[in-house]
Amino acid sequence: MDRIQKIDDTLHAFLSLNEKAVDQAREIDKKIKSGEKIGQCFGMPISIKDNICIKDTKTTCASKMLENFVAPYDATVITKLKQQDAIFVGKVNLDEFAMGLSTEFSAYGPSKNPWNTDYVPGGSSGGSAVSVSAFECVASLGSDTGGSVRNPASFCSTVGYKPTYGLISRYGLISYANSIEQIGPLTRTVEDAAFMLNLISGHDSNDNTTVDNKNEDYLKDIDSGIEGKKIGIIKEMIGEGIDPIVLSATRDAISKLEGLGAICEEISLDMVKYSVAAYYTITATEAGSNLARYDNLRYGYDFSVEGYEFNSYIEKARKKLGPEVTRRMILGGFVPSAGHAGKYFLKALKIKSKLTRQINEAFEKFDLLISPTVPILPFRIGEKINDPVALFLVDINTVTANLTGKPAISIPYSISNGLPIGMQLIANSMNDKLLLQAAYALEKTVKLPEVPI
Repeated sequence: MDRIQKIDDTLHAFLSLNEKAVDQAREIDKKIKSGEKIGQCFGMPISIKDNICIKDTKTTCASKMLENFVAPYDATVITKLKQQDAIFVGKVNLDEFAMGLSTEFSAYGPSKNPWNTDYVPGGSSGGSAVSVSAFECVASLGSDTGGSVRNPASFCSTVGYKPTYGLISRYGLISYANSIEQIGPLTRTVEDAAFMLNLISGHDSNDNTTVDNKNEDYLKDIDSGIEGKKIGIIKEMIGEGIDPIVLSATRDAISKLEGLGAICEEISLDMVKYSVAAYYTITATEAGSNLARYDNLRYGYDFSVEGYEFNSYIEKARKKLGPEVTRRMILGGFVPSAGHAGKYFLKALKIKSKLTRQINEAFEKFDLLISPTVPILPFRIGEKINDPVALFLVDINTVTANLTGKPAISIPYSISNGLPIGMQLIANSMNDKLLLQAAYALEKTVKLPEVPI
């Protein structure tokens, strides 16, 4: 908590702090001294993205729309971590309603990259990545709809894990695009990510999309290595538009994997080039539906409107929504509308199906796939904020895992000119254990400097 007080005015990772955190730690100390059974977290300080509900705590989604909303219940992941004696040090910043990939679209101001505060930390889980990278906590929970855990993990040099779709309950996560989003941990090491996955994964009766992972232990045999494993290098993710420095780091990572006994070969997934367009079409449609609840009646502001009239009442509230949320609401209303659904939405669903079929065929030949997490280095705050298309294209390497439901991880790999580069590994559905083993093996080949702040 002292660390947060010392540096967070500069970084702005946190939107609110848990004032009872130290008292909760003292209670756990008492349990330890009295010989009571202690949860596996032993008072581990964890930050939570502010779109995941904690009972009796503000959950704002970094939006003025929910600035006074206090969650009436715990998300399933929160319940599970409380049972293990985790301590939530606070709620962290994000792009408003998790729509963005730089954390610049927070209604409460951007978070800053701890490696260079002139640069974005990535998004939408930027506050989560900053809080872990800058030693303000030991782990964080974020949400990943198109790379929103892996992108900031890459930009801030942390581990970011997006699990198989359904492996972690979404109950208590304020929805953006239900069919592809997942809660995932951001940690300092792959081993910590596996530890977190052990605690928060599994079937949940409150979320019918969850799967039974049979209490898999993701830490067991994490050091098994990857000798003999076949790894596909996704051609479309290291082609046009990639920064030469990122490409060089990727080739170096591939060389190290081969040195560990893996067999690496290039593979083409030609549907990848359509993935960003399909992703934003599908997610905008789902977001438009989910955002319909913010009508100033169920959620929003208690305006006194003279001569109450329904449309003006809603309009007043929605003027408080930020530019990125507004953009996606408008797109989400247009895309599935009469006359356009077949042209846009159904076509996007067909691309999603073809991409899934293509990646499934790839996994008949390969155990894992590799690419840089993001094809560019972190960019300066304000550099791309007025160019939404350029921002959308930053997602090119991460959206495939979400559209196809596959698990993916970003591992800190190198630092170039003071800015981090992350490597992404993707595995087949429910092969999360293999993915963590491969990530652990690659991580052990890297030694990075400490964050300068």
